[in-house]
Amino acid sequence: MHKEILSLAIPSIVTNITVPLLGLVDVAIVGHMGDASYIGAIAVGTMMMNVICWLFGFLRMGTSGMTSQAYGRGDSKEAATILFQAIALGAAIGILFVLFQPLLLRLFLFFMRPSDEIRAFASVYFHVCVFGLPAALVMYGLTGWFIGMQDTRTPMTVSIFQNIVNIMTSLLLVYVFGMKVEGVALGTLTAQYSGLLLALYILRRKYASHYQLLFSQFTLKPGVYSSFSYKHTLNRFFRVNRDIFLRTLFLVAVNAAFTSVGSRQGDVILAVNTLLFQFFTLYSYIMDGFAYAGEAICGKYYGAGNAPSFHGCIRRLFAWGVIMTVVYTAAYYFGANDILHVLSNEQTVIEASEPYLLWVALIPVAGMGAFIWDGVFIGITDSRGMLLSCFVAAIVFAIMLSLFFTTMGNHALWLALLSYLLARGVMQTILFWRSKG
Repeated sequence: MHKEILSLAIPSIVTNITVPLLGLVDVAIVGHMGDASYIGAIAVGTMMMNVICWLFGFLRMGTSGMTSQAYGRGDSKEAATILFQAIALGAAIGILFVLFQPLLLRLFLFFMRPSDEIRAFASVYFHVCVFGLPAALVMYGLTGWFIGMQDTRTPMTVSIFQNIVNIMTSLLLVYVFGMKVEGVALGTLTAQYSGLLLALYILRRKYASHYQLLFSQFTLKPGVYSSFSYKHTLNRFFRVNRDIFLRTLFLVAVNAAFTSVGSRQGDVILAVNTLLFQFFTLYSYIMDGFAYAGEAICGKYYGAGNAPSFHGCIRRLFAWGVIMTVVYTAAYYFGANDILHVLSNEQTVIEASEPYLLWVALIPVAGMGAFIWDGVFIGITDSRGMLLSCFVAAIVFAIMLSLFFTTMGNHALWLALLSYLLARGVMQTILFWRSKG
């Protein structure tokens, strides 16, 4: 089973690393345009798009868990129904965002309050990229479905392809056709739809029977919905995704509070926290890969009713989690200073970061359980448990911050963040063993 876990985890890790490159490529290109406002505009525009996509990440998670269970039961019809619902919902939400883009843009700019010049460039970027939301959200559903079908290579292939298209198109439009921010945005837009078309092509070639069942639902053939127990699957689909969406709101709230409290302590502390948070991001790239493997494999065995293999998968996932935690903790404890110098050359920020490096070393210890359990809970579609654990953890974050901030300052913020991560893992452990242990 270790081989099975790694065969799914490694492509997911590669995908996790390549996904941020879509935004990074945009920043790199505008960084050579000779005006800092372009960089600020891309940063603001990318952040707006990322917030939307992050909030609707449930389309991937809910689809993954339900599909892996259908795969375990050998139920191709239900798997196709889940995919249809994910594609339809993603497209519908994306189209709504396109229709209401002026209101959405005003809302974002109201809260972010960029300068007039950055506002103008960011608006251009947003008005182009927003047309990519239907493709991005449909791709979320497809990615979740592929993972549920024990296939993480296809999302990896699509992600790499998207980055190649983005780089080539953006460079062509900016340096050959003389476009500015709009050229970079069009490159991203082209990459999103190119990736979607490739994913659909792979779906048709690799999963021909599922594609035919999917197509029959889009053509609204008589008897499709009743024969597939459509209403039951739809109700479950919305229930699972509703809980994951609410859970995401708590995640966003904690991250927003972390950034907000950091910014109130001055520009240097804000820069310190932003820099040190990259250590969490680096760890999450690896652990999310194992979480995705957990979604697929645990969901498969849970759907098949194979309890010994299901529990065996959990044990092996935690074994890999412990190994990664030991490696990352040692690397952060002994090498954090060196990593800081790679991430930044601002000596003032690096020196100000040094008192907080112990918290960085504890990130893997505090966060490992939450990552692994998230994968398991998604696989068994225990979305209510995920919501409850995140709610309790958010309360723990607020309590720790309010109790210690006046005496510990920024140390209290990191204590609260690590307590939040630890509380998620502990709460999920309790919930799992009470219900399914």
